Amino acid sequence: MDLTSYAEWAVRLVNDPGPPPELHDLRDDLAAVFDLATDEEAMVAKLNALLVRHPVRPQLSGHDGQRWHLHLAETSAAAAVMGLAAVVAELGPDRLGRCQDPRCARAFLDTSSNRSRRYCSARCATRQNVAAYRARLKSGQ
Repeated sequence: MDLTSYAEWAVRLVNDPGPPPELHDLRDDLAAVFDLATDEEAMVAKLNALLVRHPVRPQLSGHDGQRWHLHLAETSAAAAVMGLAAVVAELGPDRLGRCQDPRCARAFLDTSSNRSRRYCSARCATRQNVAAYRARLKSGQ
């Protein structure tokens, strides 16, 4: 079962500036997980606390002509927390990040093969590369 799609839902929620009121607390809790990405022990403790608060109850599902497969169907909150926990367990805590563009700071999952992602999108990466290039030109390098 690939839980990355559930983790990506968590990223979308963290980056959402105006989620429904019932998701505000969850968004803040998930944002704290990304903010703790450099403190592995604290991040794992936060994720474990969220897993207790949002228990996952998988269910077998068969729909749209697909074979039986698992869904984390209890709540979207539980699925998002479980997805992030699975990414940390399978790929490592360094796969959760914040955009390094100082004007952005959006959350992202680094699914690159060499763990090199630094920006949430190509737009932010390009903006930073252009800014660095212009700074080099201005300084005469």
